[in-house]
Amino acid sequence: MTTTQGSTTTVVPVATPPRARRHRRRDATGLLYVTPFFVLFALFFVWPTIYGLYLSFTDRNLASAAGPALVGFANYLEAFGDPLMWKSLGNTLWFTVLTTVPLVVLALAVALLINMNLRGVWFWRLSVFMPYLFASTVVSLIWVWLLNPDLGLVNALLGTLHIHGPAWLQTEGPAMNGVAIATVWWTIGFNFLLYLSALQNIPVTLYEAAAMDGASRWRQVRSITLPLLGRTTALVIALQILASVKVFDQIYQMTSGGPNNSTRSILEYVYDEGFSNYRLGYASAISYIFFAIILVLSVAQFSIFSRRGTTK
Repeated sequence: MTTTQGSTTTVVPVATPPRARRHRRRDATGLLYVTPFFVLFALFFVWPTIYGLYLSFTDRNLASAAGPALVGFANYLEAFGDPLMWKSLGNTLWFTVLTTVPLVVLALAVALLINMNLRGVWFWRLSVFMPYLFASTVVSLIWVWLLNPDLGLVNALLGTLHIHGPAWLQTEGPAMNGVAIATVWWTIGFNFLLYLSALQNIPVTLYEAAAMDGASRWRQVRSITLPLLGRTTALVIALQILASVKVFDQIYQMTSGGPNNSTRSILEYVYDEGFSNYRLGYASAISYIFFAIILVLSVAQFSIFSRRGTTK
């Protein structure tokens, strides 16, 4: 602060208020706590993303001792003309359709049934959710055995109905169906939990009022439950689509992309090109094409659900 007395100017220092000092110390402490996260985030996400983008414009090969040379958009042009890449994308899309629909519909149906105050409800909740806790390797081994054409339980049960079961994982058509069945059994618990949580947040008074007006149980589900579960359903669909298009573990462990590339997903193709064929530059280019597709899907889903939310 400056004061003037006659022709003399005196500068008086202004003390920082105690509250401002406390804010500064708190900000410094907060920055200290989040620094390890930002360091790890930069090291394991930002830097690999930037380096992977750089590699996609090079001919980097793990089998070659020579350094990568820039090739421009050659990898991207090759990828767009690669029939195996398009087949892998098609397989991924088909797997997404096969799993998303039952994982939304069945999860909702099971949640509705278990929410009806069944006896031993804890047992049914545990039974549905427990497979979700298993590792992908355990699930894959279980279903490889269950889908065995000669000794598997699935074909044995079909045999009791006089139905000849196929060689599930060894035939082009049924192979993807077999992986989809295993995935639905494995992951339905997560969507079931989301729906069950949403169902328990619906006020009971709405059902009581509907029952007093003579609404049947099905009418209550149609007029009360399903509309109030709209946001949860939108969330489940969005999460499920994103999870399904990123499938890798169970397909790689159950079929290794076979037979005849009929179950190879796009992520498995990236893995094969990068670490089996050692073409890291080409694999990086395919990864960024896939990233662009995921980004478009995410933006499209967000815009659709946002528009639906604003019109309600």
